[in-house]
Amino acid sequence: MIHLPVAVVDLAGALELARALARSLTTTSQIDVGGITVSAEDAQHVRHWVFCDRIMPDRRRCARPADHDGPCLPVDDPC
Repeated sequence: MIHLPVAVVDLAGALELARALARSLTTTSQIDVGGITVSAEDAQHVRHWVFCDRIMPDRRRCARPADHDGPCLPVDDPC
């Protein structure tokens, strides 16, 4: 587990930054992008999922943002 403090204004900004960082690290096999969460520094026990991460019928994971509208899309489809 790596904790990476960042300075953002709100939850939406934290989620956007986390998605950008995750996409830049997808070639690193040690990173489980589906498990990424964000939390406020003073409330680290309250975590917000960054990606949906539902398992698709073909065993791939959904790469769309958590709580997205519409159908899930596998990791290699554009979000």
